Amino acid sequence: MQSLVAELPLVQETIVIAGQRHLTPRLTSWHGDPEAVYRYSGRLFVPAPWTPVLAVVLARLRAEVDPRLNACLANFYRDGGDAMGAHADAEPELGPDAPGDVLVASVSLGGPRRFVLAPKRGVAGDRRVYHLGEGSLFVMGGALQQHWKHHVPRTTKPVEPRLNLTFRIVRPRPG
Repeated sequence: MQSLVAELPLVQETIVIAGQRHLTPRLTSWHGDPEAVYRYSGRLFVPAPWTPVLAVVLARLRAEVDPRLNACLANFYRDGGDAMGAHADAEPELGPDAPGDVLVASVSLGGPRRFVLAPKRGVAGDRRVYHLGEGSLFVMGGALQQHWKHHVPRTTKPVEPRLNLTFRIVRPRPG
């Protein structure tokens, strides 16, 4: 984790939620193959090149999960005050075939944090809580994003920093 945090250009982005501008409650950086341009929260993200350590993780995930993975959003949670709000990854450029099939391979490094999956309104199921930390791989695929939201909630408990790398397949934007 220390090597990645040192080499990634992590920044606190401004995003738009319900028409309001907010600073993200974590540090992020977007990396990928040149065509992996991604739009979410009112912003267009052009990928930075793969860093040396990130390229090693990518190669392993391409071999173990899917050779088409071509982008990564790095999220650095500095402490329990950093979080990710409830959402589903449903942007049209996500693959293999959004919205019916979206693959996200999530690698967690550092201290464990709660990762919560909750059914969307009108979908049957109980919320599920996972504690993802050092070396965890959590793969979301198929229609999961259509029926479930996920988030990393804030906590007042002392927690160690956590780096989460979410690898995806990004296709050229339709239209």
